[in-house]
Amino acid sequence: MQLEGKVAVVTGAASGIGYAVVHRFAKEGAKVVIADMDRQRSEDAAAEIRKATGADTLGIAMDVTDEESVETGIERVLREYGALHILYSNAGVQHIAGVHEVSFSDWKRVMAVHLDGAFLTTRASLRHMYASGQGGSILYMGSIHSKMASVLKAPYVAAKHGIVGLCRAVAKEGAPHGVRANVICPGFVRTPLVEKQIPEQAKILNLSEKDVVEKVMLRETVDGQFTTTDEIAETAVFLAGQKTLALTGQSIVVSHGVAMG
Repeated sequence: MQLEGKVAVVTGAASGIGYAVVHRFAKEGAKVVIADMDRQRSEDAAAEIRKATGADTLGIAMDVTDEESVETGIERVLREYGALHILYSNAGVQHIAGVHEVSFSDWKRVMAVHLDGAFLTTRASLRHMYASGQGGSILYMGSIHSKMASVLKAPYVAAKHGIVGLCRAVAKEGAPHGVRANVICPGFVRTPLVEKQIPEQAKILNLSEKDVVEKVMLRETVDGQFTTTDEIAETAVFLAGQKTLALTGQSIVVSHGVAMG
């Protein structure tokens, strides 16, 4: 098992990609913490994974945009397990609209969840990782939109580009402490976040939902396939289990050929 003895925190992990990552981390021997806005959903998801894998799991409430909530959550992890080796900053939201129609409040909401959340959880985790002397792995949920742009997604594109910059800074600063940082950049993954976008884009672009899937979302793939949560989870295990700094600062695109390079 690649993550045996490690303690991992994954935000936004009660469903979707985060849930798949936590499940895989648990199967690889990690003690896993599901951090989500809804405490009950976090605890229920933790119980499901505990039953399925036998792993030591914990569900906690965490609003990644709130400094006190993040600090309190990480402190609880340290009280429960006495260590923190892996952070996966996964929580995210989307907003579909043209730049000229995006309200400032919607812009700030997307930025807060993605960038403020990544910063606050990283800062809280790094303080322990530095003090422990054991190093660690900081993983960020990026996107093909960390590398490219699409219409109707300006706040999301800007936030995902920003996460790459944060990752690179953390990689530089964390290296002397043995802390690695990476961004995982999926293509379209058929999660509730993406399902919600299909009718929204169809309406704005005057396309059928089938055309949104085939001609917008999957057009640039090499095989016409969505990226899967299992493919993201496998990549997360690979990066979290690295033994050296060779790959730190890198953004790994997992997209069936979209946004190569």
